[in-house]
Amino acid sequence: MKLGNNLRNTTQKSVLVTGVSSGIGRATAIRLAAAGWLVFGTVRRQEDIEALVSLGLPGLVPLHLELDRREDIPELARTVLAELEKRGSPGLFALVNNAGGSMVGPIELMNLDSFERELHARLLGSVALVQAFLPSIRRAGGRILWIATPGTIPTTYVTGIHACDFAVNCIARTLAIELGSAGPSVVLVRCGGIRTRAGLDTMRELAAGLETVAPERRTPYEERLKAWAASMTSFDARRTDPDRVAETVERALLAPRPRRRYRVGYMSGAAAFLEALPQTLVDRILSARQ
Repeated sequence: MKLGNNLRNTTQKSVLVTGVSSGIGRATAIRLAAAGWLVFGTVRRQEDIEALVSLGLPGLVPLHLELDRREDIPELARTVLAELEKRGSPGLFALVNNAGGSMVGPIELMNLDSFERELHARLLGSVALVQAFLPSIRRAGGRILWIATPGTIPTTYVTGIHACDFAVNCIARTLAIELGSAGPSVVLVRCGGIRTRAGLDTMRELAAGLETVAPERRTPYEERLKAWAASMTSFDARRTDPDRVAETVERALLAPRPRRRYRVGYMSGAAAFLEALPQTLVDRILSARQ
């Protein structure tokens, strides 16, 4: 794997951020690189690599990675670790698992091929990265961050996203317990509504997905989906800028003793409140909104 030519020969702290072509990942990569971090940022397309290189940030190193292709992760790890060794770094300080897609639609009509890709990218790929880099992160005394939505509450028509976040919540919390107090810190950054390309493509993706479904399968959902789409238009107008998430990530990386959870973004407080309630009560509250 070829590195970009915009590296400087320093031993600054390093971080690997997935999904930096846009949104939260891009904002995080740019913020950290501008602050002096060595940032390895993964993207899926060559044009995204070129766009990031054109920013001229010395510490930003874009790398190609398809997270649903686990066979590519060992090469990525070798490339990153070789560069760190060349710089005399004790290891990778942080891994930020951010990459993910945007799936919209009722469970009955969900595109299973897209769901499978999301599961591979968000869960299997992220865990594979943890396995590949954890020894290096441990040597550096670093930490692992996951960017996730409040997936532990049932949110209609975005199960493809939130089911992965539910699993991420379990994986991150379990990993923190397994590593113990002597191990690298594991941090969940729980995001509400964030103004990202994926989030704002919600209605377009929903319309495209429904076009492939037989009318008799769509009918039971059409009126509720119209109401949901109208509510999402209002929601989208209130989304939080991804720079706020990048700021939260930086704070979690710099904190001597980071919290297990940070929350940021529109409605993240309401989601946290619902999480604290009994599940049966939450289900009744959300069902009443349908």
